[in-house]
Amino acid sequence: MKYLVTAEEMKRCDSNMINNIKLPSLVLMERAALALCDEIKELTVSHTVKTVFIMAGTGNNGGDGLALARLLCDEGFMVSVCIVGDEDKATEQWRLEREILSAYPVSFISNLDALEYNVYVDALFGVGLKRPVEGIYAALINACNERDGIKLAVDVPSGISSDDGRVMGCAFKADITVTFAFAKRGLFMKPGCDYSGRVRIAGVGITEAGFEGIMPGMFCYDEPLSELLPRRDSFGNKGSFGKALLISGSVNMAGAAVLSARACYRAGAGMVKVLSSAENRIIIQSSVPEALFGTYDDIGRSEEWADVIAAGPGLGLDRAAAQILDKAVNGSKKPLILDADALKLLAADVGMRYKLAAQGREGRTIILTPHVGELSILTGVSIGELKGELWKYAGALSAELNAVVAAKDAITYTCAPGKIICANLRGTSGMATAGSGDVLTGCVAGLLAQGADGFEAASVGVYAAALAGEAAAAAKSEYAMTAMDIADNLMCM
Repeated sequence: MKYLVTAEEMKRCDSNMINNIKLPSLVLMERAALALCDEIKELTVSHTVKTVFIMAGTGNNGGDGLALARLLCDEGFMVSVCIVGDEDKATEQWRLEREILSAYPVSFISNLDALEYNVYVDALFGVGLKRPVEGIYAALINACNERDGIKLAVDVPSGISSDDGRVMGCAFKADITVTFAFAKRGLFMKPGCDYSGRVRIAGVGITEAGFEGIMPGMFCYDEPLSELLPRRDSFGNKGSFGKALLISGSVNMAGAAVLSARACYRAGAGMVKVLSSAENRIIIQSSVPEALFGTYDDIGRSEEWADVIAAGPGLGLDRAAAQILDKAVNGSKKPLILDADALKLLAADVGMRYKLAAQGREGRTIILTPHVGELSILTGVSIGELKGELWKYAGALSAELNAVVAAKDAITYTCAPGKIICANLRGTSGMATAGSGDVLTGCVAGLLAQGADGFEAASVGVYAAALAGEAAAAAKSEYAMTAMDIADNLMCM
């Protein structure tokens, strides 16, 4: 896993490393400059004449830029530096780097000149930006954006909020961002991810020790999926790997049940039973012959049989569907996953919502997997507002219902009371296809059936589905892939 930090979290960690652990700030600046220099050397390896333009502010981000200019001179680069800002207000570290640089053959210019450079470096603001970029800063950023050379941002592209990816006035559009110690949230959120380019996280000596036990509030998985899955007993049997009950599929909606059941098996569940409309029997049993089948009349006995229950995909929104969902919520205390139509029915039934919250307080494992539209219905917040801070609203719903909430979007955020938010940064645009949510429901149910706790089942399930989506896109393309391709690529490590 890797942490995704806010500006405040990063500043606190940085300060603790310098003031409490006594790691000199100039050491950190030098290591940052070395990482930047290595990146530029690699980017320009094929160039005969190597030229770099660096725009530097007067804070420590600008100090990184000045240290970089010195190192590039040592490597034979022709370097021009444009200092922007009041040097009388510069940091102590910046002043020292500026004094050292005066002995090097660097060209100091007041604005971007007519020369064409191989690389344009943005070292203006870093994580500290709090107001819109204007004036000479905006003019310089826009001028660099119009040039053809490689654009490299130091830590965070200037003009991008490191907390949520907002563009603050205007922003430097980088081809690559070298960020230090930990990933900054805004580099991966819209629209910041469109400006950060390829992100490299460079170690500069700042470690988790700098958090001093107060850890960041968000992380993402980046390890091999095999390290996250429930362990399988080599002497296990189909019963010991869990029995999942999928309540899915109304008349003419058998596909949702098929996708969920297929994914549940692919995720490792030992046994899967689908409860659906009688009209769907032939389709489901032909498409997923491994699955048991029952009609909704069998819900009581089926809930007794199951280890976990998942309800919603293709269920429908009529009175009969509401009665079926009521039985799933009130007829059992077993782990419960709600998706799709079940979420819409829940939003319309205040009494059921209250009962579900009470069950969560009493310890029942409850997982909700809404996409943004469904979360809007559940929260009463517009889709536009949700997208700005999806993790915040998912967390609020999680706290209200004492449940795990995986809010699905281009970045899916999994929230649970007392847990660090998990942001999923993997996946592909090809996953924006009908049925992909049904696949996720089955995947989460399969992991939950094997003994994963609710948060792990949801967050790892999202990650697994995203990796499967990437594999499907590699085989079929983002245009041609379908939800079934995602299901068929689950756990194919």
